[in-house]
Amino acid sequence: MIRDIDLNKVSDGKLYGSNDMAKTDCNGCKGCSSCCRGMGNSIVLDPLDTHMLCSGLGESCADLLNSCLELNVADGVILPNLRMTAKEDACVFLSNGRCRIHSLRPGICRIFPLGRFYENRSFQYFLQIHECPAPNKNKVKIRKWIDMPDIKRYEKFITDWHYFLKPLQEYAMDFEHGEKIKKLSMFILQQFYLKPYAADGDFYQEFYGRLESFPNDIT
Repeated sequence: MIRDIDLNKVSDGKLYGSNDMAKTDCNGCKGCSSCCRGMGNSIVLDPLDTHMLCSGLGESCADLLNSCLELNVADGVILPNLRMTAKEDACVFLSNGRCRIHSLRPGICRIFPLGRFYENRSFQYFLQIHECPAPNKNKVKIRKWIDMPDIKRYEKFITDWHYFLKPLQEYAMDFEHGEKIKKLSMFILQQFYLKPYAADGDFYQEFYGRLESFPNDIT
């Protein structure tokens, strides 16, 4: 999502790479689930997030949108996000204070309490110092904390998805393009989310094939 932040106010002032150590380990949370509550529609999912959920839960993206996901506008473009329960304002996957899909958790959840700072067609991580209330966090290597196979390939995907969306979101912020934006959003949802990826295939290869075939004149 497009954000203009002052790193000095929200972080320890450092930028990290995946091989760096950062104080992210909150000792198993020990019953705390504050980061899974009151998030509204901010846990926006990328195509890999939904693919992992679909594969792990054995459901289609359309099915998940009827249960645990919902669609909202994220910087002008309609994208899926994790649903919060109406009663407790907690993630639908939170059960007895624990995440039921921890191995499938979305990228935003996976990196927390880290954030991503995008610059020069790349990104680095920063440590959010006001978000997690757990005291005395331990240092851990970031790639271990994120726990994704082939981290470099994963980070390239994250970068390319961000910079694919960014100009479209900037275009969408111009309210004169209302109907075109609706068409654009539906095309993105169909192309990258609703259309299934091969369960036993190479997600990245299939994703980049779809990215390359995305029409340049969609706007």
